[in-house]
Amino acid sequence: MYTDFAIQIVMDIYVILAYLLGLAVLAVISFCVVIYMNTETYPTIITYDSEKYFLDAATDEKQEFPSITETPSKSLSVIIPAYNEEQRLPIMLDECMKYLEDQKDASEGRFTYEVIIVDDGSKDGTTKVGLSYCKKFGCDKVRVLTLAKNRGKGGAVRMGMLRSRGEILLFADADGATTFSEYGKVEKSLKNLCSAESELSEALAVSCGSRAHLEEKSVATRSLFRTVLMYGFHFLVWLFAVREIKDTQCGFKLLTRRASRILFNSLHVERWAFDVEMLYVAQSLGMPIDEVSVEWNEIEGTKMTPVLSWIEMGFDLFVIWLRYTLGAWRIRGDMKNLEKSK
Repeated sequence: MYTDFAIQIVMDIYVILAYLLGLAVLAVISFCVVIYMNTETYPTIITYDSEKYFLDAATDEKQEFPSITETPSKSLSVIIPAYNEEQRLPIMLDECMKYLEDQKDASEGRFTYEVIIVDDGSKDGTTKVGLSYCKKFGCDKVRVLTLAKNRGKGGAVRMGMLRSRGEILLFADADGATTFSEYGKVEKSLKNLCSAESELSEALAVSCGSRAHLEEKSVATRSLFRTVLMYGFHFLVWLFAVREIKDTQCGFKLLTRRASRILFNSLHVERWAFDVEMLYVAQSLGMPIDEVSVEWNEIEGTKMTPVLSWIEMGFDLFVIWLRYTLGAWRIRGDMKNLEKSK
């Protein structure tokens, strides 16, 4: 009798577990369906009227930004996203402009460039600082794009990229943490990836500055908690998104014009994790990606809150993986080709 009773209990437990498992599976399926049905397949990129123009600081006249779909007219575009960077931006720009001017002089004018400072809805004098460099170097070399509202670092980089004139496009952090002369390394890396292409701007390639070689030193100076968070984030990046690149977050990346056109018209994430989505999409499309060690220094005044920002980025990583896996997010084609077909 006791044996029958025990068997019945075991069977009841199996039934309950099967029932709970069924509910869990149903909940997951329902969740995925809701996510799929309530997600925009392609990102909606909203541009306010004020964001279509830049100010010529010498004449106080507004001029219209070009589009990334147009033929490039500069060798290099440097995109600098800036949010409340009134204090740190001048140091970075001084180093950046000196390097670019030296390169221009050394090439006897063959190398041309532009710097686009994207003020991401700052509350300080970031735009004013940018315009002072525009006045000093001229608006053909330095332009300021002031966003109507804060979009996040990814959104700011995107808006600058879509208004660029360069054959190749670099985005670099406003804090100047990566020594700007390291540009030569990522440029060489990118050109090596594109060596088989006759036209650099229409090749597909991404070269990423990397701090991975500094990881051992950074672990020695970080608290145990921050070290655990760092390794946890790296694991999530590897698990959900990008496995080829060790350091996805270094703000010093160089792309060809065509790669930028495709990637930044496809990105949904506008916050800190936009780099990961960009590399995930590039990886999905089979674009050649390289990682290059660069000199990097910790600069005071970071806008990131370590714990909250990493939690937010961890959530974004899961969202990136889930929505692309479900097909809720899809990758746009080359907008230049799409425009031609209209």
